[in-house]
Amino acid sequence: MPVISEKGQLMPQSPIRKLVPFAEAATKKGKHIYYLNIGQPDIKTPEIALEAVKNSTLDILAYSRSEGSETYRQKIANYYAKNDIHVKHDDIIVTTGGSEALLFAFGSIMDVDDEVIIPEPFYANYNGFSTASGVNIVPVISKIEDNFALPPIEAFEKLITPKTKAILICNPGNPTGYLYSKEEIQKLAEIVKKHDLFLIADEVYREFAYDGNTHYSIMQEAGLENHAIMIDSVSKRYSMCGARIGCLVSKNDDVIKSALKFAQARLSPPTLAQIASEAALDTPQSYFDDVIEEYVERRNTLINELQTIKGVKVAKPKGAFYCIAELPVKNSDDFAQWLLEHFDVNGETVMVAPAGGFYSTPGVGKNQIRIAYVLNKESLIKAVNIIKEALKVYNN
Repeated sequence: MPVISEKGQLMPQSPIRKLVPFAEAATKKGKHIYYLNIGQPDIKTPEIALEAVKNSTLDILAYSRSEGSETYRQKIANYYAKNDIHVKHDDIIVTTGGSEALLFAFGSIMDVDDEVIIPEPFYANYNGFSTASGVNIVPVISKIEDNFALPPIEAFEKLITPKTKAILICNPGNPTGYLYSKEEIQKLAEIVKKHDLFLIADEVYREFAYDGNTHYSIMQEAGLENHAIMIDSVSKRYSMCGARIGCLVSKNDDVIKSALKFAQARLSPPTLAQIASEAALDTPQSYFDDVIEEYVERRNTLINELQTIKGVKVAKPKGAFYCIAELPVKNSDDFAQWLLEHFDVNGETVMVAPAGGFYSTPGVGKNQIRIAYVLNKESLIKAVNIIKEALKVYNN
């Protein structure tokens, strides 16, 4: 019998999606589930984006350019300029989601068995992207006690080897919600220049910065022109996860030329989704003001409710719409599955993402969960109460 590849066997399951069969079984039993496991906002997509698709006069749904349409890339560059990020449209490759942009980045700068240093916990699919690319993640642990701030630079330097090609951060962070300061970005800039590395920043949550904080992009830092690779996406910014449109941005011509070859191999990003994404760039600032206000209220509601549960430790996010909570359990995978299979409060239960899958260090994060506060405040209160009651039963 033919066998699958070692790479296929090593490919990790998504901690965000692996419990879906148990959620489906719970739904069939009539349970109502509060989905806190996935970053699918319930915020409405800007009408201007949806109307652009509805009103399209295309006669043929044709390929676009491999790097994305020129008009769209020019509008993206204009959008960045408003955020003090000054790039040309030729510095941009449009991709099928931020996921493809990361795969293009890995493929363009790393060979098999090369290494990328990533502060953990990190977006779980980085594990999958590294496996698919044949590269190795070297984790540097950030701690819930420090609110998942950037680890000391000395911790990074100890991990650098001849195989190290890049440092990768997510800013603001998924799954932690941590927002790196300008000073922290500058510390990373110094180390990648010193050791001649790339600095990759996944900045898809740029708009989601709270409490008067502002997002500082690696593309704003002088002297990183040959080092910086930015990953972006429309998924969260415009609540357009299903559009699957992202981009890779770099001022390094060699990176762009290499990424373009990967883009040509997959032909082109989706045409209708580019039309929607281009229109979305005209979304008024009032949309984002309202969304930020809503997420701040949701964050505060969630954190306040979690802090009422004995034995729960939670880091307060400064951005994005996730938080990591440490529970008084030994195995959050088991707890999350048990919630779906065996527990409910008046026919309602909760789906969370076990946080072990957001680490690459074995055994770390086993008592943590990631919560996406993408539900309204009333639902969040009910969901946390279910977790509170569940812990009483589970631990007994």
